[in-house]
Formats: sequence, structure tokens, C-alpha cells
Amino acid sequence: MHMNHDAAAPATDPITFDQFLAVDIRVGTIVEAEPYPEARKPSVKLVIDFGPAIGHKKSSAQIVANYALDDLAGRQVAAVVNVPPRQIGKFMSEVLTLGFPDDAGEVMLFAPDRRVPDGGRLF
Repeated sequence: MHMNHDAAAPATDPITFDQFLAVDIRVGTIVEAEPYPEARKPSVKLVIDFGPAIGHKKSSAQIVANYALDDLAGRQVAAVVNVPPRQIGKFMSEVLTLGFPDDAGEVMLFAPDRRVPDGGRLF
């Protein structure tokens, strides 16, 4: 599936509400962040805690333009937790961490305004 990162792009074709409900988006707290220089595009390896029901999951995120490694641990993020695992180089990414493009098209992470319980589902 090709993702369109162009902020000026029109909305995609309509989906059903059931299709929306099939996408399981949860909030979690980053517990580890490591550089991933081997990735094709500069990336960070994340371990995210989604609470007791889902636990810790790994994700690769292209967020080096806007985030220093030291600022990531403890930050809440949103991620799709029911995507198939994807091999990114030697790293297995288990969830899709979500963000929006900034003015330069670089990723800004998507997070709640205030801390919420890890594992909560977007509705």
C-alpha cells in the first residue's frame, strides 16, 4: 500500500465504518529508542509499551529530522497495532507508528494532548 505524504493531496475514496473499525490504533509510551543507521532512510528503532493487554512492540520510524533520541523515551505515540510485521533491513517492525508531515514533509509524531493510559484505542 502506497502512503501519500503530500499534505495537499485530496482525501482518498470513502470507506465504510467497519473498515475504519478494522484499523486498531492504540496509544503507547516509548520505552527505548535507538539509532538505526543501516536503514535505507534515516530511522529510529523504537520499543513502545502498549499496556498489559498488548505489551511491548517494536517499530521503525523515520523521525530523525524532528526528534533527538534522548527526547523520545517517555513520549506517548499512536500506532496501528494490527498490521502484519514488516522486515526493515535486519529489524522486524511490529507496529506502524503514526505521524503527520510538517512543512518540509518530515514526520511529526501523533500523540494525545495529555497523558492517557497506554493501550487505549482510538475512536
